[in-house]
Amino acid sequence: MDSNLYDDNNNCKECKKASKCFQFLFSDDLEFINSRKKQVTYLKGEQIFKQGAFAPYILYVVEGLVKVFLQMGSARQLNIGLAKQGDFMAFTSVFDNNIYNYSAVALKDTTICMIDKSALKQLLLRNSDFAMRITSRNCKNEKRYLDIIQNVSFKQMRGKLASALLYLSDTYPEENIYEYLTRQDIADFASITVESAVKFLKEFEQEKILKLNGRDIKIIDIERLNDIGRKG
Repeated sequence: MDSNLYDDNNNCKECKKASKCFQFLFSDDLEFINSRKKQVTYLKGEQIFKQGAFAPYILYVVEGLVKVFLQMGSARQLNIGLAKQGDFMAFTSVFDNNIYNYSAVALKDTTICMIDKSALKQLLLRNSDFAMRITSRNCKNEKRYLDIIQNVSFKQMRGKLASALLYLSDTYPEENIYEYLTRQDIADFASITVESAVKFLKEFEQEKILKLNGRDIKIIDIERLNDIGRKG
């Protein structure tokens, strides 16, 4: 049985978790986009969309937490980011891409607004202020992708892991992000093996850079971790 929960009664005008970008739309534009979206709740562990699949929607995270990753062959993946409340996913498919460039899975129960991309494109074309705000919000992804390239291409494994831990802790400070991540997940964010991730986590603990408690990771010397991340 499909475990997705659909809610067609949610109205964009009344939604308190809508992106600030939508606050600048006129009433008729909000009604238009409201008629062209569907709100869906995914349970923890459910795949939201798959790399290479047809991409009819832009997705907005109403609440929850999503892991975004590239599938690198049949047995390896590279985690490229986290999406949380207020973030868009697959935004570039508005312009020239009919497939999803990456996959997404819910790390906790997550509510998503699935917005018809042709409808969103119409709003972008007729409302320049809205287009500027929503595009600016999504430009942060470019920096993240450049960081990933640098992380994978130029850093040693300790530097890769340090950078991954800094990204994870900074991106989701609202609560303990590590309760949602396995050691394999962390390794995939750092683009190293899980054995190396476990080894270097223990080294960081011995060097009093962080403290481990089960899945929990608490950074206690962020300056030293930053230094390792910068030097690679």
